Amino acid sequence: MCINIYRHHHKRQTSMYWNRDICFLICNNLCTSVTEVVSFRNCVTLSERELTAEAGLCVVIPCSFTTAANFTPKHTVWYKCEASKKCSDADITFHSNKNNEKVQSGFKGRVSRLEPDVSQKNCSIIINDLKESDSGFYQLRVTGVLNGQQGGFTFSQRVTVSIKGIEQKPTVMIPTLTEGQQATLTCTAPGLCSGSVPQITWTWRGEGGTESYITGNSTVFKTEGLTPFTQRHVSTLTFNPSAEHHNTNVTCKIRFTGDATAQKTSGLNDHLFTCKNFGVNITGVTTVRDGEALNLTCNVHSFPPSLIIWSKLGYNETLHIDTGSANLVIINVTAGYAGQYVCTAKYMNNTLKDKVNVTVICEYTALCFWTEYISSRNTSLHLEGDVLNLICSVESFPPSLIMWSKLGSKANHHNDTGSATLVIPNATAEHSGQYICTAKYMDSVLKKDTNVTVICKYTTSCNIAQKKYSWHSFLHRTTVHCQHCALCSQICRHF
Repeated sequence: MCINIYRHHHKRQTSMYWNRDICFLICNNLCTSVTEVVSFRNCVTLSERELTAEAGLCVVIPCSFTTAANFTPKHTVWYKCEASKKCSDADITFHSNKNNEKVQSGFKGRVSRLEPDVSQKNCSIIINDLKESDSGFYQLRVTGVLNGQQGGFTFSQRVTVSIKGIEQKPTVMIPTLTEGQQATLTCTAPGLCSGSVPQITWTWRGEGGTESYITGNSTVFKTEGLTPFTQRHVSTLTFNPSAEHHNTNVTCKIRFTGDATAQKTSGLNDHLFTCKNFGVNITGVTTVRDGEALNLTCNVHSFPPSLIIWSKLGYNETLHIDTGSANLVIINVTAGYAGQYVCTAKYMNNTLKDKVNVTVICEYTALCFWTEYISSRNTSLHLEGDVLNLICSVESFPPSLIMWSKLGSKANHHNDTGSATLVIPNATAEHSGQYICTAKYMDSVLKKDTNVTVICKYTTSCNIAQKKYSWHSFLHRTTVHCQHCALCSQICRHF
């Protein structure tokens, strides 16, 4: 804006000074005089008449000025005062003369000019470490020398600065996190101010809601100077991600001078990949009874969730597919469902398997006892010399333990599982008796018996009184008469 200055001359001891009550005429940003009353012009350009900033950060008041050719600027002075009040030395917020002691204590060290050389006629300033009390009207004064005399110009235009609570948040950069691999998070403070260095802290909050510092971490703080008046404040957090960081939030908190605080909370869920040493966990009851339901769950702690596939050893069919957690349910199981079940977890380029053996406890559905004979006689009456096969079969899973024994004998004649065959070659009369099959399954014991009779193939009949002697062959259904009994007995034994 252009200001036409009306000069007033006052003779005082042959000196001339400038009256501060000089008149200003606004030229609407055009450096042309509205009137030709004066022979020189002084202009100030304020590109932003109203500025809004946030506490803890900074604000730049852009400003430039021009003066008459016979005026040499030496210093710039900025005031902050009420709109209806004329600014005085008590309102000075900045003076380019560092020896000037009239600057308000609350502004000392917080205000800097962007161009140290006043001859460049750049009157822009930056105010750092803003407080809400910094809100107000800011006015410029330029002091210098005119024709060898000290003087200055106070420009009537004022800049309105409004400071509000901080709303900007830090910028948090989270890379892809892999369990067991060191990662670095980056937090950048808002604003590019050259004021006091802020305090940056890192915390994280788990599912329980308790806030704490991330264990095993290291933090590094650095300030990057972009220009003489702009800086970037950055903090990095380096730690080793693990599965326990899943479903957690990390917070970067910035504390500026004056207790202005800004923070940013980010969830690690979308960044955390737990693929290293991830484990497969199978839960459920692996021993069930016939007719009950089999319920197995396979869990894999990974992010993103792993693909989980249930299968059974020996079968090509896929039983169930899900992600993260797969629940395999089979209702009304039978012995055929017993066996080894395999859970396969696929995560990116990794595949992991675990298995579990399932046992189906069956009630005894049948206890089958039968005998087989070389002679193919389906009877419990056997002849001497026959081959006796006694078979005891029990249908159960797992197979039952089967033992053959004979009543009156302490010895076990044969043991086996599932089915036991007792073979007696060349049976004699001594093998006659009661044979017992004992089946043991888990905590249950069942028994069943069968009677076996072995008779001689030949019998003799001697009636001494009547002197009738004979022997009889059951095999040949033949009766032979003998001359005396001793001869018949000999024929019976050696026939």
